[in-house]
Amino acid sequence: MNVLILSASPNRDGLTAACAQAALAGVLAAGGSGQEVRLNDLDLGKCQACNNGWGTCLPDHVCQVLDDFQAIHEQTCQAESLVLVTPVYWGEMSESAKAYADRLRRCEATRGAESRLANKPVIAVAAAGGSGGGMITCLASMERWIDHIRARRFDLIPVNRWSREYKLAAIRAAAQTMVQLELNKE
Repeated sequence: MNVLILSASPNRDGLTAACAQAALAGVLAAGGSGQEVRLNDLDLGKCQACNNGWGTCLPDHVCQVLDDFQAIHEQTCQAESLVLVTPVYWGEMSESAKAYADRLRRCEATRGAESRLANKPVIAVAAAGGSGGGMITCLASMERWIDHIRARRFDLIPVNRWSREYKLAAIRAAAQTMVQLELNKE
């Protein structure tokens, strides 16, 4: 099973990075293959709501803004499952996670039941450093995104600096279990 792990923090050594590494460890422990993509390393602009507000995302299901989104969109669709890990900024996903999620939603949610992400299991992780607040509102936003793209919620995991150690174990276990369950279906 091929799992795409999307990490949305500029910090390579922080809580979000540790969560992404825990997910990757779980995927590998279950015999899956995984790749971490750091969204902040990509040239990924925000949605421009082109033309009448939809541009080519509504009729053609592709974004007309040319940057790294086209490649990550295709990579996302080819993956068999996803893990999206974002730091919590003001109770929301990070800007890079929002840019990715908004553009993907416009291209895939508009396909309805034909979304190329339909039924793919997703683990969403909201990593709140600092005050540790905002995890639940962030996860609520991530849950709506999962529903819009017609994927399947496998787990929604809040983590903060106080729960770090046991939540890293939980993230690893969730990713491992997701892969094991999916491999057993085959």
